[in-house]
Amino acid sequence: MCASRQMPEEAELNFINYLKKQEASPNTVKSCLASCRLYYSLFDGLNMTNLMQYKDYLLNHYKAATVNNRIYGINRYLDSLVQSQDNSADANSVLSFRLPAVQTQQVSFLDDVISQENYVVFKDSLKSDGNMFWYFVVRFLACTGARVSELIQMKAEHLDMRYMDLYSKGGKVRRIYLPDTLCLEALDWVHQRGIDSGFIFITSHGQLITPRGISSQLKVLARRYGIPADTVYPHAFRHRFAKNFLANFNDITLLADLMGHESIETTRIYLNKSTDEQREMIDRIVTW
Repeated sequence: MCASRQMPEEAELNFINYLKKQEASPNTVKSCLASCRLYYSLFDGLNMTNLMQYKDYLLNHYKAATVNNRIYGINRYLDSLVQSQDNSADANSVLSFRLPAVQTQQVSFLDDVISQENYVVFKDSLKSDGNMFWYFVVRFLACTGARVSELIQMKAEHLDMRYMDLYSKGGKVRRIYLPDTLCLEALDWVHQRGIDSGFIFITSHGQLITPRGISSQLKVLARRYGIPADTVYPHAFRHRFAKNFLANFNDITLLADLMGHESIETTRIYLNKSTDEQREMIDRIVTW
């Protein structure tokens, strides 16, 4: 091991170009680079022995989800070397080697989702306080199932159309539907702000709000209204959308399409109940 070693600059630039050509998102590029930089900070040379030791290091220092994230990154790096016919790796056969992901057991409960009761309290408190910007942040996330990166792309024009189309790699289109009641309420709000076109979630300085800014402010607001902060984050409202959808219309295939999931197995987690819901059900059912 060599603690002072860094990823070669040329290799890093080539990897970035490879990922961009593959239409990887900025977050994916950042994550993959983080994995490679960590690898090169620990090991001098790219070979199977070092790769296996890298996995051991990850297992000893990170949770399974992070381990798999780092493994994904280093495997993508190996993919890039194959495509570029790079011969810098020791015993070029390493380029056909890929680190296996860590098998994780899917939990049978879903506890990090804001409850329907707390969601109602949260949005109603924001509205009663006249905090309409954050009221609509919460409403749009919970009523559309949008990711926070998708939320900040919404424009006034989408409110008129009642939907927003997103184009992913490979030319796939995901349509996010905007409910009529939400659009009618939001149109009044954006017009009051003097927004007739363009992005609607902009700061007082006219800048597009960032996902990090949304995440941190939601925590602040959660604590203000006495709502568990660990259940209040942008993706929690996407979860809330899915849970409410299935409670009102039990079509998991349609939900998978609306959520933009490539596999229905990803959507099945929303069929699970929280620990409190499971406990309440057992208390009600088990009377023998």
